[in-house]
Amino acid sequence: MEASEFDEEEFFRAIAGSGARALLIGRRALVALGLPVLTADYDFWLHIDEIWTRRRGLEVAPGVTIAVPVLDDLILTKRFGGRPKDLEDIRLLETLRKEEA
Repeated sequence: MEASEFDEEEFFRAIAGSGARALLIGRRALVALGLPVLTADYDFWLHIDEIWTRRRGLEVAPGVTIAVPVLDDLILTKRFGGRPKDLEDIRLLETLRKEEA
């Protein structure tokens, strides 16, 4: 069996058009913010109203905007994980937060 070609733009378009309250989290959210990290998976929180109301939109492709948590929320999710790569991500996110201030 051959793997089909993955179309990331179409993937985000399908999520955005589904009506689902999808929030991109994990390292993929850091990639969307422009941070220099690598990952191959997509982590989402779904249907969580408290987080949905505290989002910011990022355009990941022409006409495709996804929700990414505000930096403080993303840092909290990374602290909860507590893995070595989460601690490095926290450092990167705190640097980004200082640059935005």
